[in-house]
Amino acid sequence: MPRFSLTVRATLIAALLGCCGSAAAQQGPVRPIPLVQKPAFITSYATSEMILAATRAGSRLVAVGDHGVVLLSDDDGKTYRQARAVPTRATLTAVSFSDAHNGWAVGHWGVILHSGDGGETWTLQRSDTSIDQPLFTVHFRDAEHGLAAGLWSLLLSTDDGGKTWKPVTLPLLPDGRKPDRNLFAFFADHKGSLFIAAEKGTVLRSDDNGATWSYISTGYQGSLWTGCTLADGTLLVAGLRGTVYRSGDDGKTWGPVPSGTKSSITDIVEDGKKVDAVGLDGVQLQSSDGGRSFTLTQRSDRLALTAAVAAPDGTLQVFSMAGVVTAQGAGHD
Repeated sequence: MPRFSLTVRATLIAALLGCCGSAAAQQGPVRPIPLVQKPAFITSYATSEMILAATRAGSRLVAVGDHGVVLLSDDDGKTYRQARAVPTRATLTAVSFSDAHNGWAVGHWGVILHSGDGGETWTLQRSDTSIDQPLFTVHFRDAEHGLAAGLWSLLLSTDDGGKTWKPVTLPLLPDGRKPDRNLFAFFADHKGSLFIAAEKGTVLRSDDNGATWSYISTGYQGSLWTGCTLADGTLLVAGLRGTVYRSGDDGKTWGPVPSGTKSSITDIVEDGKKVDAVGLDGVQLQSSDGGRSFTLTQRSDRLALTAAVAAPDGTLQVFSMAGVVTAQGAGHD
């Protein structure tokens, strides 16, 4: 495994390309030069910046990524514009909206941002510039209650809309060691249970809104970068080397699903009656049978795809290391 680096950009690339591992956790934190927070630049090439996550804020699409870029679209992804004010240039790795107005984005240096106007403007709620321990994922079930998680089992919660954040203590790992799993992606079911896709084939589960957690082993030994719950309750997780695992019994048992690729999967979403996934090397997967099987297509440019979100018109909006993805090209200029 390559030596793990926690520079602002290298941490993300390491996570994206699968270099985050238990060896990194055992090495302990690397203390870089502290970051001085500066507002994100407003640029003409924002749609070509690396985008790492996207979601819906009502009818609006909101995407976040490198250099504090936040992109907004009010026409189902036909055009994008940059948010008016973002108080950081740190890489943003995840975004979650509880309604059309209130949203949170997280990223490097433990940054947590809040928007109360649908992503137009953002304020800084938290950062830790003494150490770059990034947050990889965020989830809010309403405008007051939320969770953020990231490197070395960092898990934070808030019950006041992010005005204050407190650490959540995870249980010891099944082998008795202190928790050190990197926590990559929250996803929830329709019954109120919350899950986190994590390292070493691990899925964390909470049935009490994130107060306590348990570990679920899928049987896989690599990192799981993403997960989703389908309308019928089926759980899907995916990650390194094209890995997809499925559970049809509420997480009690899991089985591998052939994906037809060894390229790592970065995002998986339900899109109406279909399941779509995207990944590195231009990989796109689609399932019409609830994740029991997938059809593989691959972009000729092998563009690294990083995130996807379904639009109301049924189209899938896709993002990449080169920004917003068009149907045929590598991204917008």
